[in-house]
Amino acid sequence: MLTPQIELSTLATDFGLPRLFAKREDLHPLGSHKGRSIPVMIDEYIRRSEKKFSISSSGNAALAAARYVKEKNEEGLDLSLEIFIGEHVSGEKKSALVSLTDKDVKISEKERPLQALLEAVHRGARSLRQSTDDLALVGYESLAQELSEIPDLSAIFIATSSGTTAQALGEFFLKKENFPEIHIVQTSSCHPIAVVFDEREKIKETSTANAIADKVAHRREKVMSVIVRTKGFGWIVSNEEIKTAQDKLKSGNVSVSENGALSFAGLSRAVSVGRKFSGSVVCIIGGK
Repeated sequence: MLTPQIELSTLATDFGLPRLFAKREDLHPLGSHKGRSIPVMIDEYIRRSEKKFSISSSGNAALAAARYVKEKNEEGLDLSLEIFIGEHVSGEKKSALVSLTDKDVKISEKERPLQALLEAVHRGARSLRQSTDDLALVGYESLAQELSEIPDLSAIFIATSSGTTAQALGEFFLKKENFPEIHIVQTSSCHPIAVVFDEREKIKETSTANAIADKVAHRREKVMSVIVRTKGFGWIVSNEEIKTAQDKLKSGNVSVSENGALSFAGLSRAVSVGRKFSGSVVCIIGGK
């Protein structure tokens, strides 16, 4: 397996689950689950003779793209990447991105990063925007294949912004005779998909987990279809729930950031409202 699938027996007992696993995508060589898809996209566009790339990202996708472009250039390719980040990107992510800049990888902070990306595409760059490129779905098949090795898998919890990974996982498993429920988790600050399912009153706070940032959600209808067909759900979690999830994970010797704790916060909320699971549950830790 490319990333560990750790069984958390004590937490499973606390949650009243048969078995519970953490899928540590935060330990992916490229830093997050985005490292599954971004390389697939770049490799395919290289095959199409494209070398100039651009991305608008709040962090993880940009980090994966920067790291992979640098790897490919070490092999003798002459690729370039322009990254557009917003003014409110976390200091940690910004520092990590800055550390990767060189003559081939450049970062620009913009008030409207998506507009800057569209302008770059107009100038001839290839966009690596996953929310509007179905090539991005292909890269997550490897993640689905690894998850399918978990015995008696009944549910997958994943924090989602654009919904690309959730859609890819759902479409993969729906081809199988037995498929797990797909549960997405979003935050008090950004929940354009989860709000369709979670009827709790909108929490008036800025989320401590800043990786969920796609307010447009181009994949909303397809993600909703996956959730409904697998009998999953969409959950909105508060800062208090995120902190509680971090503390529970830490008690199980798993230390994660607020973003990393989102899937567990969603599971905790599901259990608290009486959701039952007959088999193994896996929470995907997507990245920092």
